[in-house]
Amino acid sequence: MLRTKSAVRALTLADHDQALEVCARDPRTNVFVAARILDGALATSPGALLGYDEGSGLQSICWASANLVPVECDAAALAAFAGKLRRWRHHCSSLFGPADLVLPLWEALRPGWGEPRTIRARQPVLAMSGPLDPETARDPEVRLARFDEVDLVTPAAADMFTEEIGYPPYRGSGHLYRQGIASLIRAGHTFVRIVDGEVMFKADVGSVALGVAQVQGVWVAPRWRGQGLAGPAMTEVVAQIQASIAPVVTLYVNDFNKPARATYSRVGFTQIGSFATILM
Repeated sequence: MLRTKSAVRALTLADHDQALEVCARDPRTNVFVAARILDGALATSPGALLGYDEGSGLQSICWASANLVPVECDAAALAAFAGKLRRWRHHCSSLFGPADLVLPLWEALRPGWGEPRTIRARQPVLAMSGPLDPETARDPEVRLARFDEVDLVTPAAADMFTEEIGYPPYRGSGHLYRQGIASLIRAGHTFVRIVDGEVMFKADVGSVALGVAQVQGVWVAPRWRGQGLAGPAMTEVVAQIQASIAPVVTLYVNDFNKPARATYSRVGFTQIGSFATILM
């Protein structure tokens, strides 16, 4: 029996530019994977980026590490990636990305990967690409977190993760988790408002690439909620990101989180697509 060569392969440093070109077809949607490429993942995480190439150049890619993220896939590419991933011995902790890619990919993987913790099938992707409305209120107390505040920010980040995902980000020693928070602060990617030694508000820039910054981890401490503080705080975050990190700011939000969606609308975000997340 003759074996045909698989159209799916692990990408290498030689594929760097082509992989970025795939992401650049829709940089606002594909910023997460583009940022991993620019951060050197093709060298530091060999095998984590898969490519689909039928012989006419790289058509689609799929980040396959702790997270599974398909990029610019048609039905043939999704089927090919699913065929490859079904043979893996380990599973990812989540799948996320454009809903029209993630949901069919998950259906192909589900028989072998088991039941997920949660399926969030509708997560509006929001973007702010133009200037802020000068009439929109901004919170002048929002600023970059300082490195000496890492032990103040870490529990706030852990509380946000637990509230959002449903389980804590670590068990036992939190050393590695703290290192991740420290890295974001060191990069100038964590914004906070601190009141009397308490993190009242925080937001992180999780990915930056191709002129786009993706915000994640937006959180208001419980006792400060319902007071109209999130909107001005987020407006200030957007202003600072556009001034010093990237001109386009994106994020995605659960469709059932009506307060957050209303806040982002007041800031000036508009919907550009829809993500889905499968939490394993």
